[in-house]
Amino acid sequence: MIVFRYLSREVLLTFSAVSAVLLVIIMSGRFIKYLAQAAQGMLDPGVLLLIMGYRIPGFLQLILPLGLFLGILLAYGRLYLESEMTVLTATGMSEQRLLSYTLVPALFVALVCAWLSFSIAPQGVQNVARIFTEQDALTEFDTLVPGRFQSLRGGSRVTYTQELSSGRDELRNVFISEKRDTRQNSEADEAITVLVAKTGRQEIQEDGSRYLILYDGYRYDGTPGEADYRVVRYDTYGVLLPKPVVEVKMGERETMATADLIGNPDVRMQSELQWRLSFPILVLVVTFIAVPLSRVNPRQGRFLKLLPAILLYMAYLALLVAARSALDKGTLPIAVGLWPVHGVFLLIGLMLMYWQPLSLYRARLRAQQEARHA
Repeated sequence: MIVFRYLSREVLLTFSAVSAVLLVIIMSGRFIKYLAQAAQGMLDPGVLLLIMGYRIPGFLQLILPLGLFLGILLAYGRLYLESEMTVLTATGMSEQRLLSYTLVPALFVALVCAWLSFSIAPQGVQNVARIFTEQDALTEFDTLVPGRFQSLRGGSRVTYTQELSSGRDELRNVFISEKRDTRQNSEADEAITVLVAKTGRQEIQEDGSRYLILYDGYRYDGTPGEADYRVVRYDTYGVLLPKPVVEVKMGERETMATADLIGNPDVRMQSELQWRLSFPILVLVVTFIAVPLSRVNPRQGRFLKLLPAILLYMAYLALLVAARSALDKGTLPIAVGLWPVHGVFLLIGLMLMYWQPLSLYRARLRAQQEARHA
């Protein structure tokens, strides 16, 4: 029991450290993407942390199998390097017993992955989709940042205000540039309209329509590079803000509960169900691969097999993604599914596990036969 606790502690500590580093790396990249969207006015900065919190379960279900794989390689590699595993082997620790000890923490990680994949991650994706739907319902003034030029509608509209009231309805020193609708005149594709005003405010009518009322400003209409600009000075100018069109996508397979996927005849739903089942299975299969790959010679260093092991893991994951894509397209029968991929890599793990013992056994038999003939 002492050896089991020691090995489990080493694996889980290394697994936790590796998973934390991977999570920080992935979250940093995704947070930068969302931060850029918030800077462009596509997202409210106040929901960024909420979105990241809902995305964590989805990140973890991808990170935990890799974290355990690297954790076993690094933890056991250190034990081989410092000859601790040699001492354990001398006291009767076989590689099969080492695998059985390692499967206990691996089973715990697999259960966590199953919980995330079946329940928590779909709920997180659903909440993120709801937040994005709410963001789509916002007007440009709900995400407007004072003192910053904000590109909207794919770059066809640029809005700027120097000051914005706390209620987000009063503006000062407003600038709006928008490309004019010139679909009937192909020669004026670059025509623009520029509005400037000292003040402005947003009005909401009883029917929900929103108007931007500008005061004491100018409107410029024309084509850049030509001298046919029209300048209009106004005291009050009203602009009807387009009402956002919100599409609520229901029934997306990533947001569906696992219970709704079971028994669903749709091929894409069955593909999603097998994909969710793959994460806990992935954890157990990579354990069979990592334990024999962690065996290193102290003279070679524990990082010698790390690169081939990572490439093998990437091949495993790439084949799962390719098989899932084939399931979605209908080129792979749903009865076959993702199971052959898991079976192939489980067979690779068993071969790695028993190849060296079989080689040693054959060498021992050959030595005995040579000794008898001598």
